[in-house]
Amino acid sequence: MLLTTATRPLAALLLIASVATAADTARLDAVFDKLAGPQTPGLAVLVRQDGKTIFQRGYGARDLHTRTPIDERTDFRLASCTKQFTAMAVMLLVHDGRLHYDDPLTRFFPDFPDYARAITIRHLLTHTSGLPGYEDQMEGGPWTESRQIRDDEVLALLKKAATPKFAAGSSWSYSNSGYVLLGLLVAKAAGVPFREFLRRRIFRPLGMDHTLAYVRGENAVPDRAFGHSMRAGAFFETDQSSTSATLGDGGVYSNLEDLAKWDRALAGHTLLSDAEMQPALTPARLDDGSEPRDPDTRLPVAYGFGWFLDPYAARPRMWHYGSTRGFSTAIERFPAEKLTIIVLANRTDVDAAKLALAAADALH
Repeated sequence: MLLTTATRPLAALLLIASVATAADTARLDAVFDKLAGPQTPGLAVLVRQDGKTIFQRGYGARDLHTRTPIDERTDFRLASCTKQFTAMAVMLLVHDGRLHYDDPLTRFFPDFPDYARAITIRHLLTHTSGLPGYEDQMEGGPWTESRQIRDDEVLALLKKAATPKFAAGSSWSYSNSGYVLLGLLVAKAAGVPFREFLRRRIFRPLGMDHTLAYVRGENAVPDRAFGHSMRAGAFFETDQSSTSATLGDGGVYSNLEDLAKWDRALAGHTLLSDAEMQPALTPARLDDGSEPRDPDTRLPVAYGFGWFLDPYAARPRMWHYGSTRGFSTAIERFPAEKLTIIVLANRTDVDAAKLALAAADALH
């Protein structure tokens, strides 16, 4: 059982004391406990050390209608933390021999403009493809919160883009477009819908029974948290946007209980061997051998397949954040310390990535 803000105080310390020191628990709780109450949206926090869960707690409510407390089975939209699952799906198909990292995009979608002939699956995985952002191509289209853009419509928009942002492999730019296309590539190579491939090859084998790629009208999110934003000092439900239906870039919902299983599988190489995982954990280089840089900050970028790979305070890590309408998420893994911190929030006035690092600092 995961204790919530409604039931926490002394009992919470007793629950965690058997697996973490009371001092560690108090330091971790201090990072989060003033952020949410039983009447507000909130967050769920998981800390795992040496393969064991040492801290697991919910704060606040799943929604403001029922005010059901957040717990370890509350499903949050992962937003861009989805990308690690999309990358794993691609890697599993490489393992199967159905895909190769250097396959061109046009092997699967031959009617792209000529520039796409130089774009490979590896470029898509590492945000070095140069594809235009599909969000920028949506202007003037019919898409709204209730009429959301679908993956096939993203594909159609991208096929109409006459020029790329840059030549493939020559620069770096974070690309939701690339990961939408990767989801479509997985479906095409596997012969089943992307959401079904994730279920068969990742979620079901790992026992992640409440994790799914959500498709409205085709499946349902269990124990669902709804997203919220604050306006003029009050929370409003802001759960969906015109881009909430795309899958490979941000469509997975999951919870602490299932993400603990995902963390265990990554640590134990359950789905892929250590050698097969290395491409995902190797920072991409540009085609000329140079280190990528963020186009806005000009700072170096270390990104593998679905994971950022830059250290934090000289501590090696693999991590990702997610932000979408109503949600903020973060998964921070420090492999050398066997430490994982996961923060899932159904509100946008908190920064899950900063909170996860604050929790890492509390334990260091």
